[in-house]
Amino acid sequence: MARRRKVVAPSAKDLEGIEAEFRRETLNRPNAALAPISQVAAETAQMQPTQSTQEREKNAHNLRDANAHRDAVGQGRVIDLIALEEIDENALVRDRTFLDAGEMTELKNSIAGHGLRLPIEIFRAAGEKPYGLISGYRRMHAVRELFALTGDAKYQTIKAIIRDPDALGGTITAMVEENEIRASLSHYERGRIAVIAAQQGVFSTAVEAVNQLFNAGSKAKRSKIRSFSLIFEELGDMLEFPEDLREKDGLRVATALRAGGEARFREALAHAQAPNAKDEWACLEAVVQEYEAEALPATKGGRPKNRAPSPGWQGKDTLHLSSGITLQRGEDSHGYIIRLRGKGINSDLVSLAMGELQRLLEK
Repeated sequence: MARRRKVVAPSAKDLEGIEAEFRRETLNRPNAALAPISQVAAETAQMQPTQSTQEREKNAHNLRDANAHRDAVGQGRVIDLIALEEIDENALVRDRTFLDAGEMTELKNSIAGHGLRLPIEIFRAAGEKPYGLISGYRRMHAVRELFALTGDAKYQTIKAIIRDPDALGGTITAMVEENEIRASLSHYERGRIAVIAAQQGVFSTAVEAVNQLFNAGSKAKRSKIRSFSLIFEELGDMLEFPEDLREKDGLRVATALRAGGEARFREALAHAQAPNAKDEWACLEAVVQEYEAEALPATKGGRPKNRAPSPGWQGKDTLHLSSGITLQRGEDSHGYIIRLRGKGINSDLVSLAMGELQRLLEK
């Protein structure tokens, strides 16, 4: 029977000797039998500086901070200082059409006294300037004016957040949503931007634009905006004071437009040349009353009511208009007289009629 050989584990000293001998026989040999990738890895490892545990922890911490900052920028949570000259404020068609002088003065005083507390919103643009403005039109104008007044270098830049417009649903949508929250836009301004967005191909129709841009509003609010978008579409190029058009008056104009009143409105506006909002509305109201009179339903039962006479001449001296107004001419020792009667007659309409007579009779 063969005698078993006793196996003894090598000591730590023995292992060190074996490892040293192995290194001498491999790495120190010019033609060592190592795979090329192993040689590259070994050489690269030898070239890398040795880092302490503290240095590795610091590098890892810096990497985490860099990634967190990158995420914050992407989410629009970082405020930058951007030079005003690098921002194109007209990169988008603005929904704001009027800047109130008094409000702008208050805003400038606030920024001068306390700084700009609310940053503007911009996006990276592909035009002549690297950025386009999404929101903060009034704030940007106020800072510009402060620089023009003071020459202070601190007004050459402005606090801004760089947004991704696609993530916000598009640049126009983002602008409108911001102004709906922070600014008081008129229905006319809302209707105007909806029409322009449709004309630029952002939406297929103005109706779709209203539904998408103002989807947070009630059904009644969107209906009113659609009415004012109709006013902008058909009369926007002729109205001088559209922002002063009251909501109920605008809805009356839209109703007359739907009844086919565009040509009549345009004719009246072309002749009126109203110098102020009051006179412009008097011109519009005269046409509105014509269509409202035509739309009055016939009476159904009840006590008989006096019905307006049919439009046209009654005899040689009396003319009944479709608006329910009656013109009656006469003559006395001082000359000729034209008498106006009807529910729609008021001082504004009389002034407008006097202006028409003036244009007719002037040499």
